[in-house]
Amino acid sequence: MKIDQVLLTEVAEKFSTPLYIYSAEKILSNYHAYDKGFGDYPHLICYAVKANSNLSILKLLAKAGSGFDIVSKGELKRVLATGGDPKKIVYSGVGKKESDLEFALKAGIGCFNIESVAEVYMLNRVATKLGVKAPVSLRINPNVDAKTHPYISTGLKENKFGISMDDALPMYREMARMPALDIHGIDFHIGSQLTEMSPYAEALDLTLALIDELSELGIHLKHLDMGGGLGIRYEDETLIDPAKWIAQAIEKIGDRDLKIFIEPGRSIVGDAGVLVTQVILTKENEGKNFAIVDAAMNDLIRPALYGAWMNIINLDEDSESEVKNYDIVGPICETGDFLGKDRELALTSGDYLAITHAGAYGFTMSSNYNSRGRAAEVLLEDGTARLIRARETEESLYAEETAYL
Repeated sequence: MKIDQVLLTEVAEKFSTPLYIYSAEKILSNYHAYDKGFGDYPHLICYAVKANSNLSILKLLAKAGSGFDIVSKGELKRVLATGGDPKKIVYSGVGKKESDLEFALKAGIGCFNIESVAEVYMLNRVATKLGVKAPVSLRINPNVDAKTHPYISTGLKENKFGISMDDALPMYREMARMPALDIHGIDFHIGSQLTEMSPYAEALDLTLALIDELSELGIHLKHLDMGGGLGIRYEDETLIDPAKWIAQAIEKIGDRDLKIFIEPGRSIVGDAGVLVTQVILTKENEGKNFAIVDAAMNDLIRPALYGAWMNIINLDEDSESEVKNYDIVGPICETGDFLGKDRELALTSGDYLAITHAGAYGFTMSSNYNSRGRAAEVLLEDGTARLIRARETEESLYAEETAYL
């Protein structure tokens, strides 16, 4: 298996495993597919940093002209470290502290996506203290079923995100009276790994109706942020064409003077990355076959956390082993430590396996459970494999634990 003409087994042998490998070409191709879909329509693509926050990937997208959707001060600092334009940053998230707001205001970010009534007052207070005006947008919760996994559904009233439609209108009127706030737009984001356009259409119709009500009150918005969440094909999912999604939005917006913001993450980096792992050994328990590999749930938690199915390929294609039904499991002391179940594979100890479509929510959700160092990361660009994050050592994991002696 090759990515960008680079043989993955050679990369694995050079940098060891577990190893995340990303394609710069595929990342940029996915980004430009969105950009091309807008044509001449005013827009800003804000890559969702939470999907994959490696500095090299952020810099790659910043150079392409991307903005960024962040959900923490840490993500903001990452974007700024790569030279990302602060005016192209939108700051979402339900738990911003006053210190977070102050740092973002001083950095001069483009807009705050406000998620609660309390946050409105907090931001106004912080901006007043600094003597600046804060650019704001309300993230509304349209109570629309995104028809995705409940853990990544964000647009229902039982979810913690956003402000209800009923509260939005009076909240905009209140914000218009706050001297330290500058109303810029409105935002909705209904979930992740979405495969149907109808929930988007419903949420957009509700939002546009609210925009019209605001306009009648003399509150004229500059932009509409439609969030992101378009799915990728892990197995047999039906995909949303970014160009059709954008065209639907432009048609519905009509002659309203609104710039469109979007916040794609998974659909930019998800299919641009693989996790390569090596088979340590195989074993059989009363007819059940296991392949124990050196990657584990701390490296890739999606199968254990979401029950997510991810494709697994044996990179050693000339394996002469018998095809068997395997559970692909890691060394962690948890029965839930699996990367795939019931996979028909021919494999043996020492073979390299690639878990595909692992570029999003792979490394960023990894941990040090069982005192395991996190994986190394490599970026393939112009036929060259470049290390973009060194593997954590066991010693580095307790280097900050100063009271152990």
